[in-house]
Amino acid sequence: MTSAAAPYPVHVRGRLDPGLNRWLWLVKWFLAIPHYVVLTFLWLGFSVVSLVALVAILITGRYPRPLFDFAVGVLRWTWRVSYYAYGALGTDRYPPFSLGEEPDYPATLEIPYPEHLSRGLVLVKWWLLAIPHYLVVGVFVGGSGYLAAQSDQWAWSFGGGLVGVFALIAGVMLLFTGRYPQGVFDFMLGMDRWVLRVAAYAGLLTDAYPPFRLDTGGDDPTTTRIGTDTTTPPASGPSDGHPGRIVAVVVGALLLLTGGGLLTGGAVAIWADQTQRDADGYLTTGTQTFHSDGYALEFQTVDLRWSDDNPITGEDVLGPIRIRTGDTPVFVGIARQQDVTTYLASVDHDVVATAVDTNGVHYDHRAGSAPAIAPDALRIWTASASGADRTVDWTPQPGQWTAVVMNADGSRPVTADLAIGATAPALGALTVGLVSGGCALVVLGIVVILLGAWRRPQQVPTTADPAAVA
Repeated sequence: MTSAAAPYPVHVRGRLDPGLNRWLWLVKWFLAIPHYVVLTFLWLGFSVVSLVALVAILITGRYPRPLFDFAVGVLRWTWRVSYYAYGALGTDRYPPFSLGEEPDYPATLEIPYPEHLSRGLVLVKWWLLAIPHYLVVGVFVGGSGYLAAQSDQWAWSFGGGLVGVFALIAGVMLLFTGRYPQGVFDFMLGMDRWVLRVAAYAGLLTDAYPPFRLDTGGDDPTTTRIGTDTTTPPASGPSDGHPGRIVAVVVGALLLLTGGGLLTGGAVAIWADQTQRDADGYLTTGTQTFHSDGYALEFQTVDLRWSDDNPITGEDVLGPIRIRTGDTPVFVGIARQQDVTTYLASVDHDVVATAVDTNGVHYDHRAGSAPAIAPDALRIWTASASGADRTVDWTPQPGQWTAVVMNADGSRPVTADLAIGATAPALGALTVGLVSGGCALVVLGIVVILLGAWRRPQQVPTTADPAAVA
């Protein structure tokens, strides 16, 4: 006899209402604002309750019943609002302002009160043991909705990630066809159920480790319906946590996270390529002010290395580089680092450090005296310009290079407004690589997660089956 899915003590159900309004889902974000405001404060209370419960479980092995009922109530309230809004779009019935069970509402959540909880698990389950599930939950609910389990902060909601994508698909289908695709609903409820199980486990409401299993559909498959009543079957062993499935889900989540990072990088590259180029095709930084009480500003050395037979050179990757000065007249020159070091060896000047914080640029001061010769009298510069609102154009070459900014007469102090740009011809190829690689990893991650988490349909034996009776 094939056994049913092992029961999990967090029962999440959703009943898809027929005849959903085609247009209402477009404004549910606005209609749900009162609930979002209340839930903000409820989750603050949840964080306090969780801390108190953690201490109580350590001492007594029990979650104080009034606090347990409150915590479950917050999850119930959140689930009803999410089901109404963009966690499922499963009903047009406005959620009640209630911590209670509300059994007649289309979305319900039940967690039986545990008579005893492990004192040891309470210290590690909400952060260490739940890490694999946090990776999966992060994929399901994305950046706009998240589950953060910290000792002093809780925040949890639906609305982003794959859940948000499937909610959008359901909304568009509803808008144009008037029908909510049953398959989309079932899959979305499976993701919602996974998230709620992890929320309950991380919230210390149960010691049962959440199964790595996508239990789809509105009815919780770990419960058995008898007539009109719903009862929980007796435990039939541990949850389906086969190591191979766990590894598959975690690997899939990591693939999704990596793919999402690549897609984000590709989106930034597209944005920069399309919106940040000036009229001459340069990607230019914003103008920044640099200052030295000495006689010169020396910028960090750039080390460019490639071989003659390498088809990819600095010019192919960076393209021509341009430094533009502001309204204050200054001298700007680019030279080999060794020549600059010799020129400024005894000169009082500042080296512009790479670290930048909210207080501005960091400088490393080098004590010395005035330069023996004005900068524009030297012949070390590969590219240079002197004056206000000037540009220095330089084509990258192999070697170690440094930019220097001084007053043309070699006086002190030095103040310059500079903007640096490059044509970056390789940006297009980089964008294609990031987007292609990101899409491939996202698709592969989804496939791996589904292969690891999808539960095969269980055969329910009948009384006519002799083997089942036996």
